[in-house]
Amino acid sequence: MTTQARSLPHRIGATVLSVAEQLGGTSILATQILARLSPRSLDRHELFRNLNKMGVRSVPMIAATAAFTGAIMVIQAAPLVEQFNATGFIGWGATFTTVRELGPLLIALMFNGRVGANNTAELGTMVVTDQVDALRALAIDPISYLIVPRVISIISMMVLLTVIGDLIAILGAMGTGWALLGVHPRVFIQSSVEMLTVWDFAVGLIKSGLFGIMIAMSSCYFGLATRGGAPGVGRAVNASVVASAAGVFIADYLSTFILD
Repeated sequence: MTTQARSLPHRIGATVLSVAEQLGGTSILATQILARLSPRSLDRHELFRNLNKMGVRSVPMIAATAAFTGAIMVIQAAPLVEQFNATGFIGWGATFTTVRELGPLLIALMFNGRVGANNTAELGTMVVTDQVDALRALAIDPISYLIVPRVISIISMMVLLTVIGDLIAILGAMGTGWALLGVHPRVFIQSSVEMLTVWDFAVGLIKSGLFGIMIAMSSCYFGLATRGGAPGVGRAVNASVVASAAGVFIADYLSTFILD
């Protein structure tokens, strides 16, 4: 048996153990966070600082992504719309796709790249420079002081940014439809209102909340699990972004089956 053949079972086993370790560590961290979700123990200054840093400063990036997403959907659909003279359905198609699927998913991936990676890097740097241990030495609980405000901020801002992004994407699709296909905004809005339901909007918000949980838990876990100095921070950020993206797609797949 060759060395490569002998190492294959070892690599498979190591991967399984690594995934199990990450799932177990994330579950323990989630339990610790839930046990500390108390208004009295929450650091409000840290919460508002993270809300501003993670949410308000992400609006320009989310707005640009959403506007181009809405425009691209109309551009891609334009040949078929003109071929079948289905201009009356362009508003419903763009809005339905945005609020239920593309809006939450693309915003989550952009949010993960900006906020999730930054959160992991910050926590990882604090771990390798012994700042987290210094908090414990001062009798300050790192979970209550650092993690809980970040988790609340990531989840709540993910939902809020999805609402803002959906609105901007719909406006981008409306403007492109008017300029490219001659679909008047009133026709666009009318077809959207007539064919969409409140549940369509609710599904998108539920998905965005799930995506926020995935990003928050992965970024916080890998940040606190950082080892090995500056190179370890880089590895933690890379693992966090990959794990969060995979978690977002898995959550999207499962929630689509459950909620539809």
